[in-house]
Amino acid sequence: MADSAPKSRRDRRRKRSRRLNPDGTMTLIEHIYEFRRRLGWALLAVLAGGIFGFIWFNTRMGPVPSLGSIINDPYCAIPADRRLGSTEGCYLLQTVPFEAFMIQLKVGLAGGAVLTSPLWLYQLWAFIAPGLYTKERKYALTFVGFASVLFAGGAVLAYLLIPHALQLLMGFGNDFFITGLTGDKYISFVLSLLIIFGVSFELPLLLVMLNFVGVLKYAQLKRWRRGIIMAVFVFAAFATPGSDPFSMIALAGALTVLAELAIQIARVHDKRKYRGSESEEWAGLDDNEAAPFDYTPSSIDDTPAKPKTEDVT
Repeated sequence: MADSAPKSRRDRRRKRSRRLNPDGTMTLIEHIYEFRRRLGWALLAVLAGGIFGFIWFNTRMGPVPSLGSIINDPYCAIPADRRLGSTEGCYLLQTVPFEAFMIQLKVGLAGGAVLTSPLWLYQLWAFIAPGLYTKERKYALTFVGFASVLFAGGAVLAYLLIPHALQLLMGFGNDFFITGLTGDKYISFVLSLLIIFGVSFELPLLLVMLNFVGVLKYAQLKRWRRGIIMAVFVFAAFATPGSDPFSMIALAGALTVLAELAIQIARVHDKRKYRGSESEEWAGLDDNEAAPFDYTPSSIDDTPAKPKTEDVT
């Protein structure tokens, strides 16, 4: 009975071993166990990052300012005469006793998720990868690396736009109102904007990955270009949390550029893939067009074959 547990662990390791199980075949129960394991590692990575982010919220890390200062700076960029209590400094309002702790916890978890994104993105890919071919699995590190960079790029763009969005939104009725944002409402607005921009920047990468694994072709993306651009602007209009045009136009413009870049990457990839093969002649054909086969029948030799003579010895 004591050897059953180690044997079970050995069997699971053999199932995950690429050398002993090259095609990655698993039963349904083994898939569930693998999902639980990958999810556990991903949650541990996010939790470790959240602990670091919680400490970083009030602590300056060398030349890097504290996370609380980074989040609070866009609010402080509002003109002082438009902020409540401007003579006493730049502060957000806390309306309930436990609000500051929950905000620090929320911001810390969000910051930790961004910092540890390569780790949990890799766990996501590692769960999907066994069901792919070898040539598809080789894109794992590329996917994780570019996904992390694109998410960070989207978050940075959103962060740069937040002061302009706040000044525009708070500029209405400036003769009758003064801005005094509560911490919970302000942090929710900032985090939602950062997450939406970060996740949106992953969509062009998804197009590239679908093209590389053969699901989407350049010819299809070329036909869908106008629809993709229209969908990008509609998505940006609904996704941005504020009603300011800066966020919507910036998100739609950035996604349009990235989508066009993804289409051009697909063009280059398909051109290399079909170069020198018969499929290159068929790449531009419509679905209803016939393939350019040679239908000329081959000639038949009417000369009767000579019968084989048996060698009698």
